[in-house]
Amino acid sequence: MVQQAYLAPGGNGRVLLLLALLAFVTLQAAAQAAVRAEPVYRALGLPEIIAIMRQEGIDYGLELEAELFPGRGGPRWAALVETIYDLDRMERTVLGRLDAELETADLEPLLGFFGSDRGQRIVQLEVSARRAMLDQGVDDASREALGRLIEAQDPRLDLIRAFADANALVENNVVGAMNSNYAFYTGLAAGGAFPGEMTEEQILTDVWSQEQAIRDDTEEWLYSYLVMAYRPLSDDDIKAYTAFSQTEPGAVINRALFAAFDEMFGALSLALGRAAAGFIAGEEL
Repeated sequence: MVQQAYLAPGGNGRVLLLLALLAFVTLQAAAQAAVRAEPVYRALGLPEIIAIMRQEGIDYGLELEAELFPGRGGPRWAALVETIYDLDRMERTVLGRLDAELETADLEPLLGFFGSDRGQRIVQLEVSARRAMLDQGVDDASREALGRLIEAQDPRLDLIRAFADANALVENNVVGAMNSNYAFYTGLAAGGAFPGEMTEEQILTDVWSQEQAIRDDTEEWLYSYLVMAYRPLSDDDIKAYTAFSQTEPGAVINRALFAAFDEMFGALSLALGRAAAGFIAGEEL
């Protein structure tokens, strides 16, 4: 399927010990609860996808320096971004939320489809395409290829659109991106990046003003990615994937994946906003 830590105020020693014990128990419970979802997590190639997302996030974090505080981040900002995009924490977040979302789901249909030869081929193509698009040249070329298919009114696009529509990929990705932007602005505001207090209403207004730009970029990126990823697949393979997506198990895993990644990206964006605020506090964005 296609998808996107803070210190509390101190207290006395007994409070800190209690918090540490609670954190340990919570981590133990999360690790135990995640066992059931792990076969689905691995069948979907999520460890590889999350590793790629980490690199995407690091690249994006480094671009933020040029946009928000040029020349003032340096090695300290780069190290901070690496810390925020901690691979183990990202995996725990996704696996834990996926397990919670699939708590009562029948996993056999999911493992049956994604564990099959066809399912594994689809997953590996998705992973390979996502990894390839880390290269800006590949990203640009895939967008140009999409433009040519649109201009030629290639019928293959109808299959890709049907698949995207079955999973509400555009809408879900737009919502996820806007949620991440909201979390990022919230982090900036909490960190004192703005010259005055920025209210929640102002943040929401700013985020919603970006909706059309986010939608346009999401559609272009998504379709260029899908066209490249599924190029080796037959029409029957894409139709079978679309048909599975329209089943109840397909809908369940789609909702679970977006919920899991939304939680992960929200936490990352909030942390990134707070970290960036430390470099730009007192200056206008």
